[in-house]
Amino acid sequence: MSTLLEIKSSVLRQVQVCPSFRRKTEPEPESTSADPPEPEMGAWKPGDGMEFFAHMRLILKKEEGRQGLPCPEVLLRSGSPAPAEPVDPNRGLRALTQEEILLGYLQQVFGTSPEEHTEAIKHVKKAKAPTYTLKVSVMRAKNLLAKDPNGFSDPYCMLGILPASGTPREQSRQKEQRFTFRKGSKHSSPLPAKCIRVTEVKSSTLNPVWKEHFLFEIEDVNTDQLHLDIWDHDDDVSLAEACRKLNEVIGLKGMSRYFKQIVKSARANGTAGPTDDHTDDFLGCLNIPVREVPVAGADRWFKLEPRSSASRVQGDCHLVLKLITTQRDTVMSQRGRSGFLSYLLLLSRILQFEHQAEESNSSSWHGEFSGPGSTILCLHGAQSNLSPLQLAVLHWQVSSRHHQTCTLDYGYLLGLLEDMQAHWEEAASLPQEQEESLADSFSAFSEYGLQLLCQLRDYFPATNSTAVYHLELLLKCLDKLQLFQPSFEICPFETELNMDIAAALKRGNREWYNRLLNTKSPREQSGPQRLPGLVELADIIYEDLQACYGIYASLFHGILKVDFFTLTFRQLERLLAEEAWVLTEELNPKMTLQVASGLFELYLTLADTQRFWSCIPGRDGRSLALAGIHTPFLPAVKIWLQVLRDQVKWRLQGAVDVDTMEPVDASSKHSSSAATASLCFSHIQELWVRLAWPDPAQAQGLGTQLSQDMCGAALFYTELLRKKVDTQPGAVGEAVSEPLCVVLNNVELVRRASGQALRGLAWPEGVGGVEATLPRPLLSCTHALEEDLQHEAHTVTAHLTSKMVADIRKYVQHISLSPDSIQNDEAVAPLMKYLDEKLALLNASLVKENLGRVLEALWELLLQAILQALGGNSDVSADFYGRFHFTLEALVSFFHAEGQGLPLESLKDGSYKRLEEELRLHKCSTRECIEHFYLDKLKQRSLEQNQFGRLSVRCYYEAAEQRLAVEVLHAADLLPLDTNGLSDPFVIVELGPPHLFPLVRSQRTQVKARTLHPIYDELFHFSVSAEACRRRGACVLFTVMDHDWLSTNDFAGEAALGLSGVSGISRSQMGGGMRAGQPITLHLRQPRAQVRSALRMLEGRTNKEAQEFVKKLKELEKCMEADP
Repeated sequence: MSTLLEIKSSVLRQVQVCPSFRRKTEPEPESTSADPPEPEMGAWKPGDGMEFFAHMRLILKKEEGRQGLPCPEVLLRSGSPAPAEPVDPNRGLRALTQEEILLGYLQQVFGTSPEEHTEAIKHVKKAKAPTYTLKVSVMRAKNLLAKDPNGFSDPYCMLGILPASGTPREQSRQKEQRFTFRKGSKHSSPLPAKCIRVTEVKSSTLNPVWKEHFLFEIEDVNTDQLHLDIWDHDDDVSLAEACRKLNEVIGLKGMSRYFKQIVKSARANGTAGPTDDHTDDFLGCLNIPVREVPVAGADRWFKLEPRSSASRVQGDCHLVLKLITTQRDTVMSQRGRSGFLSYLLLLSRILQFEHQAEESNSSSWHGEFSGPGSTILCLHGAQSNLSPLQLAVLHWQVSSRHHQTCTLDYGYLLGLLEDMQAHWEEAASLPQEQEESLADSFSAFSEYGLQLLCQLRDYFPATNSTAVYHLELLLKCLDKLQLFQPSFEICPFETELNMDIAAALKRGNREWYNRLLNTKSPREQSGPQRLPGLVELADIIYEDLQACYGIYASLFHGILKVDFFTLTFRQLERLLAEEAWVLTEELNPKMTLQVASGLFELYLTLADTQRFWSCIPGRDGRSLALAGIHTPFLPAVKIWLQVLRDQVKWRLQGAVDVDTMEPVDASSKHSSSAATASLCFSHIQELWVRLAWPDPAQAQGLGTQLSQDMCGAALFYTELLRKKVDTQPGAVGEAVSEPLCVVLNNVELVRRASGQALRGLAWPEGVGGVEATLPRPLLSCTHALEEDLQHEAHTVTAHLTSKMVADIRKYVQHISLSPDSIQNDEAVAPLMKYLDEKLALLNASLVKENLGRVLEALWELLLQAILQALGGNSDVSADFYGRFHFTLEALVSFFHAEGQGLPLESLKDGSYKRLEEELRLHKCSTRECIEHFYLDKLKQRSLEQNQFGRLSVRCYYEAAEQRLAVEVLHAADLLPLDTNGLSDPFVIVELGPPHLFPLVRSQRTQVKARTLHPIYDELFHFSVSAEACRRRGACVLFTVMDHDWLSTNDFAGEAALGLSGVSGISRSQMGGGMRAGQPITLHLRQPRAQVRSALRMLEGRTNKEAQEFVKKLKELEKCMEADP
């Protein structure tokens, strides 16, 4: 208690000496606190499809936060106050607690009773007054007058303390003048050199820089004043030397002329002699009362004053003034305690009191002192002559120690370190005792910081932005400590701080992991009991690694160059891998469905952990402890996939059972079971992607089995739909079945969903999602399922359109029975109205793909109905066929719908060509029909060039003889039509059409026995006019037959050659009767549908010309069959 009273008395004395100080008020910080919630997780029951897929969705939900590298904006979810850091009251300045003092509001700060406070004040009043010293630092001057001819001056300063009793008061005829160090004084009383100081002379400058420091003893702080003159030096006399020679004082009355005597003595003893020619010029003066020097000292520019009204001066002088105490009548002073230690004890006491005035457990206090506290500290520091560096060191030592007992704001601590660093660069020196004390504070703070980093996740959670900011500031503080290490003679750290931080982080990782392991999956439990906890532990570790990468890693690496993420990932990954290896070895011999499910989920998280490492640039997953971890999980994965197959079927069965075969909503055209099936397939594909089995051979087996199971599930679903719709009674007279439309849409949705899911099942050798790169087993399975589902869709489409067949036939029959008197559009209108109504319903009920299928089916039904109507009517008028031709064109326009319906290419293919040909031929005359018969033969092209062989001929017209010459040269690659693999070919040559060449008979070559490459070289002449050969359809028809001796001849192929391009027909023959033209190779073929349709058209006509043409063809066929 006595020591405390001595400190308090000392402070009271300082307050009494300088009672008036400015005080400031500071705002009080506020803070709140909250605890973050913790997530929960459930489990599933085997055999229940809905619960199984609900659990699967939980597994897939984990993947949502594991796509790519984590983003800090996602991880920092909370801005609540950081968790409270541990504080230890014993970590403060324990040995100094009883000696800590406060200033200002002393009774409140010290908590003393009124009697004790009064006793302390009495003790101060009775004590001897302290001794004061004014510390003057003459820094520089600017804008001085130029006194020398060169435009500059040679300035120097003379300064000293003028006591009140020595103030000059001269009774003279002159006006009262300011005191100055005037020269030429008649008084010659010698004065001591300790009363006055002189700076160096700065030559040739108007802005001199001195930076010289002086100490002056003060007798009375209320009346003494500092006087300073600036002179221009004009000779070689050293005034400083003169000051040192004067060491006697003639009483205090002589003090008024003390400065004058200095100058006079200097002139008398100098080499230049006491002449006025060598007198220094006055540049200005300053008079500063000591009582006006602020408590914290003064560091400012002072404007120079003249010594009289006649003096002309200019410029400013920069001084640093500080009033300090050198002797105090206190116990601490008598014990030799320095001002450094006194300030340390005082600051510690004030800091504790000020912080306690804030909210309890406040960690946001920035060290703002109240007005009285700031004033007392400022007074004590200034009067103890503490340098800025010493003050910065003291504030750091006290605040860092206090922070370990009651948390302060890290920004405040970092600011103290930065302030100390700035002053350190200027001073760069401390007494050894103070440096050792600072080193101890560094060691204590670094030890405290390492304890916090060891429990990083508890005190700086990654989800709390406030805590993360505190961590950033703490790391910056630790980094600042390293910057001071080279400056200490006694190093505060035994090892590099980076190494200590890395060791603390590793120790913290291990402790955190062991704590989690003991909580979630204690080793004392059995394997099946530990498995769910280990799955949860693996998920927690994955989330922690994401936080390490997204939040912590950049802080540690950017500030301390510590690779926190790598050391944490390596350590936790190795620990988790060891635990997983041990557990799988224990569980594999006793595998159950529940165990397999848990192991599968555990493996997914481990695989995600591996991929997380691999997706970081420059990281190789092969060096991890988890490399190869998939091997012991293979049996569990196989069992789980089998469970998945059964669960999918159960889920689909349940979905179809409750399906009402109605659209899910207004925007969807499929029912609820299709959405369930699509979601199941999507989940399977996502799980396979997450599984990412690394072994290609094993992945192929798993992927093949999974793809086959998925195909089976898709077909199983379509069977369920078919049975479901078959059991539902249809509405009477309903042409468009709503349930069938829903089923068709369901099949289409499942086709697309299953196809996309199958393409996503590619294993390592064929990842890419493109069909060309899919593995062969998966590609084969995909194509097979596509064919099956397309077939199912066409089956449902046929079933849907079959209800419209009767109506379509009725409206087509109406067109065929319409009289010739009505217009074509009137006859077709009922059919078009019917189609428009039904297709409007279909368009509203079907998706685009299915609407296309139905349109194609209806188009084919219409074509077949029209063909049937044409076949059922013979010997009708041309208007009949014209009406159906109009109907066909109207239907093409209707189904094309200006590009919104079926494409024209598909509309005008297949049955349309046959129908269009039928209608075209029915509109022709008999001769035109016969010409079409031969024109179609000329237009035919062989599908395969060598399928029926080749025939080489030469044909030319001999104008002189008015005949056509046809040479049959040879044939090659004919069809083997005999049992010996050969043929006995011959060629029949005829001209057509018959009405162009009525008198010309056909001719034939010889039979070439047992050959497929016969050589004929036979020439045939036909007496015909050139004009007839130029007519439309005129041609030479070559028919190759196989001669059979015991049965009818076999047809081997035919070819036609148009006569309009033959030599001699298209141009005049050259060379008279010479043979002309090059050999022509004709590819043999068989008659096509167009040729047969023209023949059928002629057979149906009853006119004489048509009947004679058909009869002639049949006679020709008989001649072909006869022996040559």
